[in-house]
Amino acid sequence: YIGALGARVICDNIPGLVNKQRQLCQRYPDIMQSVGEGAKEWIRECQHQFRHHRWNCSTLDRDHTVFGRVMLRSSREAAFVYAISSAGVVYAITRACSQGELKACGCDPLKRGRARDERGDFDWGGCSDNINYGIRFAKAFVDAKEKRVKDARALMNLHNNRCGRMAVKRFLQLECKCHGVSGSCTLRTCWLAMADFRKTGDHLRRKYNGAIQVTMNQDGTGFALANKNFRKPTKTDLVYFENSPDYCVMDKSAGSLGTAGRVCNKASRGTDGCEVMCCGRGYDTTRVTRVTKCECKFHWCCAVRCKECEDTVDVHTCKAPKRAEWLDQT
Repeated sequence: YIGALGARVICDNIPGLVNKQRQLCQRYPDIMQSVGEGAKEWIRECQHQFRHHRWNCSTLDRDHTVFGRVMLRSSREAAFVYAISSAGVVYAITRACSQGELKACGCDPLKRGRARDERGDFDWGGCSDNINYGIRFAKAFVDAKEKRVKDARALMNLHNNRCGRMAVKRFLQLECKCHGVSGSCTLRTCWLAMADFRKTGDHLRRKYNGAIQVTMNQDGTGFALANKNFRKPTKTDLVYFENSPDYCVMDKSAGSLGTAGRVCNKASRGTDGCEVMCCGRGYDTTRVTRVTKCECKFHWCCAVRCKECEDTVDVHTCKAPKRAEWLDQT
């Protein structure tokens, strides 16, 4: 628990917060702790989704503003980052509500009494995830920065933030427990629960693949298509303004660390292959000896004993660009 004075000091020292965010931070220090956990979770998820790509989310570990302008370029990667970060905040706050860690919220108070689904009647019981509280707080906190400015980028960020929040709600599922003679399900008690965050990550990754390039419309209130051959974006589509860089070399403004030193797969023809990952610069090969557990046997009762096996493998890493290529990029 952070005392009132402690909350003020801590909130004043989080870089990149605007006034409204600082006020929410001071009023709800316990929720801010959940927001911090959510940040770790969405960065991990982002890095999982893009682990085989030139851009692999690793710049975000170094961006201490967390909800600052994560990437300066209005690319589809920035669209994904805003959506997944917004989703991460919703997820973390909702989970903390259900686990009784927050003073301001608990289980969903509206899930009471009887209801029905395609299998028939059931009673609400257990602890339904209070997703609406998580969405409301995430909207107030994450959107506060964008609401201060009325430019195209702020509009893009607000749209993608909303996509992220709605993605978590999309995967709410009804979980039930059967009651009756030998679990015959004559009576059911049910509650709404969020799915694992990976489902939200997978969904937003598909949305990234189908993200739609837009421009600002003339009255500055919405989007127009950058290419008339594409379909109009819906509320669940990610939108972006600028084409992505190739992420081959370091370019801080684009959120690119380059691919020098990245491990690549010599046998692959995909995005993790050395040809694509190293941008044609070639790669170095190092012979590495790894120790792994092998020949594991289960011993009654309750122990697994393994041998240690040594394994020699070749590890391929991308060469750095020649100095002149990247000097002007950083």
